Amino acid sequence: HRDIKPENILIGSGTNQGLKLADLGSCRGIYSKQPYTEYISTRWYRAPECLLTDGYYGPEMDMWGAGCVMFEITSLYPLFPGSNEVDQISRIHKVLGVPSPEKLAKFREKGASHISFDFPPEKGIGIPQLIPQVHPDCVDLIVKLLKYDAAERISAREALRHPYFKDIR
Repeated sequence: HRDIKPENILIGSGTNQGLKLADLGSCRGIYSKQPYTEYISTRWYRAPECLLTDGYYGPEMDMWGAGCVMFEITSLYPLFPGSNEVDQISRIHKVLGVPSPEKLAKFREKGASHISFDFPPEKGIGIPQLIPQVHPDCVDLIVKLLKYDAAERISAREALRHPYFKDIR
């Protein structure tokens, strides 16, 4: 989809209950060749791999967007409301912390020319700290959706099997 955000999620009511994604104008096939367009998705919901590379990202970026939306629904405020791309990365680091040099090296290989990778070490306050009122299963799912490294992020199939959804399975 490449542009998961609250405005692109439609929720049905009455007899037409359900959830649908809208605005498919940015979609790409999963077998399309990289690099993709770097400037994609609304900044606040843009995954680190989209911010830190010149178009080297995959469908995992949609899972990041879903995590940002879940956080916003539970907290009633956006998690990473960056004013530009550098501020966006800074806000992500304030919450998740700056990744290890080894993880950053993966991004640097395909790095975006407009971003410096000289991030000062930062631990991050963590997502659970920001939403203490939320059920632990929901917090756990959001944490798994918002892994900095896309390779560590929960997949859509795994997310649907998560304990948070056990009552509707």
